[in-house]
Amino acid sequence: MTEALDHALEVLDRAARDLAVALAGVMTDQGEGADRARRAVGELQMALAVVLDERVRVDRFRNEVAGVVGGRALDLDAARVEIGRRLARLRDAGGGA
Repeated sequence: MTEALDHALEVLDRAARDLAVALAGVMTDQGEGADRARRAVGELQMALAVVLDERVRVDRFRNEVAGVVGGRALDLDAARVEIGRRLARLRDAGGGA
């Protein structure tokens, strides 16, 4: 799964760079096709927005799969240890009464 996500992110990054280069090229075009250039710019901007939105979705999915919440990964082993420690303290406190 991680390889597929890595590949998807590489493709999205490459597409974003390619679209940004194409957009810059169209913006500097001084030829007769101004209307065509404007349409192309609009289409490139929409395509770039789609690529960037998809990148955000892939990043969110990757974080969800990895157990990242609020920018931090969940340490389930540490949580298990802490729960065990607290249960042991409760047993000790209840057993002495």
